[in-house]
Amino acid sequence: MSATLTITRDRRVAEMLSRRRQRSNAVVKTLCLIATLIGLAFLVSILLTLVLRGAGAIALSTFTHVTKAPGSGGGLLNAIIGSLIQTVVGTAIGTPIGLLAGTYLAEYASGSRLGDVIRFVSDILLSAPSILIGLFVYQLMVAPAGGFSGIAGCVALAVIVIPIVVRTTEDMLRLIPVSLREAAVALGAPKWKSITLICYRAARDGIATGVLLAVARIAGETAPLLFTSLGNLNWSLDLTQPMSSLPVTIYQYAGSAFDDWVQLAWAGALIITMGVLAINVVARLVLRPRS
Repeated sequence: MSATLTITRDRRVAEMLSRRRQRSNAVVKTLCLIATLIGLAFLVSILLTLVLRGAGAIALSTFTHVTKAPGSGGGLLNAIIGSLIQTVVGTAIGTPIGLLAGTYLAEYASGSRLGDVIRFVSDILLSAPSILIGLFVYQLMVAPAGGFSGIAGCVALAVIVIPIVVRTTEDMLRLIPVSLREAAVALGAPKWKSITLICYRAARDGIATGVLLAVARIAGETAPLLFTSLGNLNWSLDLTQPMSSLPVTIYQYAGSAFDDWVQLAWAGALIITMGVLAINVVARLVLRPRS
C-alpha cells in the first residue's frame, strides 16, 4: 500500500515539474519571439527609410560626377572610388596579419604567456572605439608627415580589421577536430602543411565570414578617416594625398543645410548598405558547398 502511495506521489510530483517546465518554456519562448519581432521591426524600419530616402536620390550623375559645390549637380564618384580603394587596401593589409596571428593563437600558443598577451591585446582592439584608432594613426603617420593621406586611412582601417580576423580565425581553427590533425601527422605531413591544407580548408567558411564582418565594419567607418584621409572634393587616386570616402562625405553632407547634399548623403548610405549586402551574397554563393 505504501509503495503504491509513493509511486502515485512521485508521479504527481513529476507531472507538476513537467507542467512547470512547460510553462517556463512557453514564457521564455514568447519573450524570445517578442524580442525577435522588436528587433526585426527596427531593422525593417531602418532599411525601409533608407530605401525610400536613398532610392529617390540615386541618379546616373551620382556615379559619374565628383562631389561639387551645392547646387552644382555633383555626384559621389570620387567618394565611391575612394571608399573602395581604402577598404580593399585596408582589408588586404589587415587580413593576412589577422589570419597569421589567429593561426598562431590556435595552433602554437596554447597555454603560453605570449599567446595570452596577444589575445588580450586583440580583445582590447576589438572593443576599442574607432576614433581612438584614428587618433593613434594620426599621431603615427599624419602628424609626422605633415598632412593627411589615403594610406593613413588604409592603415587605420587595417587596424580595425586585424582583431576581427584574429578572433574568427582562432575560433574557427579551434573547432577543427583534433583527429584531422592527427591523421595528417600520421601520414607524415608537417604541421604547417596540415594547417594550410586541412585546417584552413575546413575552416574556410568561418574565416571568410570573419573577413566579411571586417569589411562590413570598415565600410561604414567615419571617425578614423576624419583623422587620417580627411576627404577630398576633387578626383584623386593618390594614396599620399587626402582621399575622399563615402562615410566622410555622408557625415559632411547629412548635416548640411543644402537639400541636394542631404539627398546625396541618403544615396551614399544606400550605396554602402547595398554594397555590403552584395559582398555577403556573392561570398555565400562562392563559398557554398558543392556536391
